[in-house]
Amino acid sequence: MRNILVTGSVDGIGMRTAAQLLAEGHRVVLHARNEERAAIAKAAFPAAAGIAVGDLRSLDETKALAGSLAAFGRFDTIVHNAGIARLDSPERELTGDGLESTFQVNVLAPYLLTALLAQPERLVFVSSAMAADGVVDLADLQYDSRPWNGTEVYSTSKLLDLMLAVAVARRWPGTLSNAVDPGWVRTKMGGDMAPTSPGDAARAQVRLATGTDPDVLVSGHYFSERDWRPSEASLDPALLDDLLAHCGNLTGVQLPEDSSSPATTTPSTR
Repeated sequence: MRNILVTGSVDGIGMRTAAQLLAEGHRVVLHARNEERAAIAKAAFPAAAGIAVGDLRSLDETKALAGSLAAFGRFDTIVHNAGIARLDSPERELTGDGLESTFQVNVLAPYLLTALLAQPERLVFVSSAMAADGVVDLADLQYDSRPWNGTEVYSTSKLLDLMLAVAVARRWPGTLSNAVDPGWVRTKMGGDMAPTSPGDAARAQVRLATGTDPDVLVSGHYFSERDWRPSEASLDPALLDDLLAHCGNLTGVQLPEDSSSPATTTPSTR
């Protein structure tokens, strides 16, 4: 039995991921952005170890969320599933912190939780095939200067999630840190025509969270059934270190040094 956190676990893929992990007998902690959604999760999953509440659009709430999660002990696996998409939005939306909302929720929040929580054995960052259309510019991570395009902003956030997974894998050899593309899924964002069910998408996350076959006992990898893979330029070690530095500066929290024994494999960007 593993102690596992799944963020964004009230609906969609996150809910199915939590359900499958609970069915396998794991100790699962859920996450909801507010008390109303937490009540929904509690009713759906009475066997869950607990439900932590925190809005990832707020740095203070994300930090408080990390504090409340400490009560559940060290997690063996953290699944960074929570995310938002404003694909058709005509303009930037700033949070109360003055940060672009998609970037804050999809990128800064998983970074901040990773940095504040005890180092786990495994990290799963949920990326997307849309990462292929991401355009990374560390000088303009929040599209302050670039023309606004909601689809590109989401794609970029998913590429940054992939890069975070690899960056953490390099920084923490004692943790298996990977990114996964769940596919085109029948969710609120994916629509009814998507070919992949939320349950099938969740199985990929569960496999990375708990699997024991050699294919998943790796680190710094991007798991996808599609042919696209990130360029060597986007996984340049200096760029990855700069991304961690930018996230640290924006949140005021630096990623700690590795505190664990070496993981099963050496991180790889292949």
